[in-house]
Amino acid sequence: MGTGTWGPGASSSTKLFLFMMPLVLVAGLVSVFGPNPSSWLFTAKPPALLFSSVTSSTGSTGALTTPSEVNQKEGLVVVAVDNRAGENVISDDTHFNLSSTPPFSVQAIQTPQQHSRDEETVPENLGNVTSVNESYEAAERPKLQRKFSILDRTEAGLIKARAAIREARNGNQTQDADYVPIGPMYMNANAFHRSYLEMEKQLKVYVYEEGEAPVFHNGPCKSIYSMEGNFIHGIEMNEKFRTRDPEKAHVFFLPFSVAMLVQFVYVRDSHDFGPIKKTVTDYVNVIAGRYPYWNRSLGADHFYIACHDWGPETSRSVPNLQDNSIRVLCNANTSEGFKPSKDVSLPEINLQSGSINGLIGGPSASKRPLLAFFAGGLHGPIRPILLEHWENKQEDMQVHKYLPKDVSYYEMLRKSRFCLCPSGYEVASPRVVEAIYTGCVPVLISDHYVPPFSDVLNWKSFSVEVSVEDIPKLKDILLSISPTQYIRMQRRVVQVRRHFEVHSPPKRFDVFHMILHSVWLRRLNFRVHHHHQSQLS
Repeated sequence: MGTGTWGPGASSSTKLFLFMMPLVLVAGLVSVFGPNPSSWLFTAKPPALLFSSVTSSTGSTGALTTPSEVNQKEGLVVVAVDNRAGENVISDDTHFNLSSTPPFSVQAIQTPQQHSRDEETVPENLGNVTSVNESYEAAERPKLQRKFSILDRTEAGLIKARAAIREARNGNQTQDADYVPIGPMYMNANAFHRSYLEMEKQLKVYVYEEGEAPVFHNGPCKSIYSMEGNFIHGIEMNEKFRTRDPEKAHVFFLPFSVAMLVQFVYVRDSHDFGPIKKTVTDYVNVIAGRYPYWNRSLGADHFYIACHDWGPETSRSVPNLQDNSIRVLCNANTSEGFKPSKDVSLPEINLQSGSINGLIGGPSASKRPLLAFFAGGLHGPIRPILLEHWENKQEDMQVHKYLPKDVSYYEMLRKSRFCLCPSGYEVASPRVVEAIYTGCVPVLISDHYVPPFSDVLNWKSFSVEVSVEDIPKLKDILLSISPTQYIRMQRRVVQVRRHFEVHSPPKRFDVFHMILHSVWLRRLNFRVHHHHQSQLS
């Protein structure tokens, strides 16, 4: 009877060959189909996470976390991609703050998330990996697969923008064919320029198409509320920043005009805000029902614009619109809930003709005989105090309730060294931009007002701030500014004017682009995640 292959008669070399053969085959298969440990990159030992993250597991209640709570958390947000696709793993750990006045605080918002379209598969749960060997073991497990979406790519681009802006703070000037920001009018000219260029390179705005004129997709362009209509028309006609694909958007614009709501929805003299509240609430409910983006961030990456006094009140119709969204407001009053870290101060520009033609320009500092000028009605609590102390008191302090009919308002601005800009019923005043247009140094007389673009512009370098209690000392304050210092301030006013000019179509660095840039800065301040990405703590 034969002994068989493994019988006593088999040679030792045959046994060894048959034993090794399966091992060789297995090793070959692993080398061909197994994971490549060099194809993944990770960041070890991360510092504290300072950027806020809009993220949560499904079913979160959407509680608002305070900046101090975020800063106490330590961890790392990692966007992991397969290097074979030609991209790097990116992590971010720094809070972007362009200026010290006002400071950007961190807004961390925990929100329910929804899936995004157009997704590719890459490993997830990589944030806990601290070494290459451990990461290789994690990559071998098939269950660690997640989807890499357009949103992930969008956030990765913002991380790169933050890094470029941080690097520019202490770097050299960037060349620019149109304009290079420079000088003390800016908090940090290099950082602003780099941020502006990054915005031009990346920013995409999705404008919701729902809603009908005259309340939606429409706004005044020839009144004190002209910035509402100008921006709405500007963004809707813009081909550079507007995207028709909401998946690619950084921010989402709610295209209603508060001035139009007041004109067409509010019942005059009814003192009933209900119809406006219902219109805004219904609109948010519609877009939240049709699209996943509002619920994904609870409105944090959404914005609206309002120059009407009721702009802040309108946002109270929807709590998340008030608490989370970017509110672009002329009425930038911190005592009434304006938050400089997430809201945007909008310049109030009174364009009676719809154009800035004839409004721009004025004589040099040496050709302005009047010390100060103001003319306006007794609106609000501040102006009566100003007129009580200075109306018709001194020849070089031209303070009037109303100008004589034969006196040109704009000629008076051009004759004056300082133009007084007291708040009316609300903190914003069109006189600030009127002064800047005519080369007159603005004197801001208000409480709790955040001037426009003060995350970029250093207002102290080209304007004077006077508290209400110092109105009796107003002339002494102005005379204490030396002629040399005044000449510097007046030249700076002329230099910053481009940032307040209204153009159709918009020009680089003008008011339209500065508004967009302010929104861009606030979008840089937080990250939006899908529900399957968790923030480490």
